[in-house]
Amino acid sequence: MRGADALGLVGAMSPQRFIVLAALLIGARAAGAYSERPPSPPPPVPVPLPAVVVLTAAAMTMDQAVKMAEQHFHARVVKAEAEHANGRTVYVLRLLNDSGRVWTVRVDASSGELL
Repeated sequence: MRGADALGLVGAMSPQRFIVLAALLIGARAAGAYSERPPSPPPPVPVPLPAVVVLTAAAMTMDQAVKMAEQHFHARVVKAEAEHANGRTVYVLRLLNDSGRVWTVRVDASSGELL
C-alpha cells in the first residue's frame, strides 16, 4: 500500500474530496507553508545618516561669564557678545566701572579663562 490508500483515506472519502484535499496540500507545499527553514527576515531599511554638526562644548554660559567678570573687575557688563571662530567660542564683554572707565575683556567659553 502506498500514499492515501495506506492511510485508509481512499475508501472513506469520495474521489472529488480526495482530489481537492490533495490539491490543497500540494498548493500549500508549493506556497511554502510547510517550509523546513524559517522565513528570512525582511531586508534592512536604510537609515539616512545625520548631517555632521560641530558643536563647541561650553563649560561656561554667557550669563556665568558676565557674573564672573563683574565680580572680578568690580564693574558692570554693558555689552556681551559671543564670537565663534575655529570651533572655539569666546565671550566678548564690555565693562563700565564707577569712575566711567570702559574696557573690553574676552572669556574662553570652554574653560572660563580670561584671555
